[in-house]
Amino acid sequence: MIVSLRDAAIASVVAVVASTSVMAQTTGAIPSQPPPSVVTSPSPPPTANQFSSNELIGAGSRFFGGVSHGLATIVEKAVSQWGLPNGYVLGQEASGAFIGGLRYGDGMLYTRNAGDLRVFWQGPSIGFDAGADGARTMMLVYNLPQVGAIFDRFGGINGSAYFIGGFGMTALTANNIVVVPIRSGIGLRLGANLGYLKFTDSPTRNPF
Repeated sequence: MIVSLRDAAIASVVAVVASTSVMAQTTGAIPSQPPPSVVTSPSPPPTANQFSSNELIGAGSRFFGGVSHGLATIVEKAVSQWGLPNGYVLGQEASGAFIGGLRYGDGMLYTRNAGDLRVFWQGPSIGFDAGADGARTMMLVYNLPQVGAIFDRFGGINGSAYFIGGFGMTALTANNIVVVPIRSGIGLRLGANLGYLKFTDSPTRNPF
């Protein structure tokens, strides 16, 4: 009797398995499986002399007076194009006229392990600039071999302008160094038309 019950149970299990196999073959149905886990590659961490995106956004937020989605987007846009910078400048600038005006600014260049340095910049400002005082400017600096290398004339990169959420950026380059000014509000208009900027170690009224 016990053997008969055991044989009957085995026959029942075999019948269920066979039925499932036939259904899969006729309908193409496959028992659902959990989706495979997706492994994403994290963005590369900064090297010993670079600043991370979070550090730049934090410094910019404190400098401009508040956390902003526009600022974060601008920083991420710059990082996506040029990578992580090894320096940045926080300062103020002003433009002197509506058309054919001059641009002057000063601020501090911050680096990870090469020290900080006060810098001044001058340059022509051509177009519809507003000509107001006290516009705050943040500049990301790439490929800076030493702090003194900032003292050069940087020309604008065509097609580098980008604007979002009240912030805008342009880009300039000289000797493989890239400088990306980020401006907001009035400063955004001051930087809308950028020919070049010349960095010096002392203030001067000569932008050329």
